[in-house]
Amino acid sequence: MLDYDEEARRYDASRGGEPRARAAADAVERLLPGGPCVVLDIACGTGIVTERLRRPGRTMVGVDRSPGMLGLAGRRMPGGVVRGDATGLPFAAASVDAVVIVWLLHLLPDPEAVLAEAARVLRPGGVLITTVDKNDAYFTEDSDIGRITAELRHRYAPQVSDSSARVFAAAADLGLEPTGRTEFPGIGQGRSPRKWCEAIDAGLISWCTHASPDQVADVRRQLAALPDQDVARPDPQYRLVALKS
Repeated sequence: MLDYDEEARRYDASRGGEPRARAAADAVERLLPGGPCVVLDIACGTGIVTERLRRPGRTMVGVDRSPGMLGLAGRRMPGGVVRGDATGLPFAAASVDAVVIVWLLHLLPDPEAVLAEAARVLRPGGVLITTVDKNDAYFTEDSDIGRITAELRHRYAPQVSDSSARVFAAAADLGLEPTGRTEFPGIGQGRSPRKWCEAIDAGLISWCTHASPDQVADVRRQLAALPDQDVARPDPQYRLVALKS
């Protein structure tokens, strides 16, 4: 996993910057409750999305365990960030109206623990909003990269941390029911075949971590043989779901 303290300074610029943050915030906004409320943004990072969700009557609180990330988030939201771990939030039970989790579950070996903690701090009737199926967001089945990766992605989908099926199953056990969904573009985040190979080599692709070395090597070989090695494919369409307590 990345050293997020070290990554903090270049994090936003390397991940779509202001345009992607704006698209993400607009999508989250579509699923948030209206009126006065307290919203907790887990793994808020630099706060680039969190700050865009502030509204009159809405209290936004960002939490992250990385001091480097929180240093930047604190500049955007003075007094509105707290250091804490997603599996042990420094908040009382039933104390917030909404929890937002963007681009976190796909990184975790045990997303169920984070979902349980989010459910703990939600008030009755509160809403949990999270990204799901992050790596699949890059593919359409008629794309060259989509065709090459389809078998592994589908075979190992149940093991992927942020798969919709896994998230919905964990949510049901916590008494959370699906109540909405939306998508937003990952502006500037389309990857070229070469970038996909680099991401696989770095261990960043969740479905590859569950496949055998031979399976991964075969997919990587096919990706490396594609034309236009440095031409980015279309931007991903990230998926957000809302789950109500």
